[in-house]
Amino acid sequence: MYNLVLLAARPPEWTHERFIDWWRGEHAELARQLPGLRSWRHTEVDSALEPRSEGWDGVSVLGFDTAEDLHKALRSAEWAAAVAQVGDMRGRRIAVMGGEMEMYGG
Repeated sequence: MYNLVLLAARPPEWTHERFIDWWRGEHAELARQLPGLRSWRHTEVDSALEPRSEGWDGVSVLGFDTAEDLHKALRSAEWAAAVAQVGDMRGRRIAVMGGEMEMYGG
């Protein structure tokens, strides 16, 4: 699995609840349409383990079979629509990509 991982914080004028509702609702409707998307996990951040980790609202992990599949999705009209929907929200985000390795299956 090759993942796009997004850590995001809401726009300053939004509540945490509004941001999560938007992310899992209106925004998810667009993101689910990404070509090649195989999985999507979203974690709502409800607390930080340490002070330097405070201020984030959620994490999304979008999974694709290969790096090329992810790059195709990033060039797609569906990705452009999702980015346009975000517009100039003024929230913060960190976006990284990489190969996944399961370290423990329980």
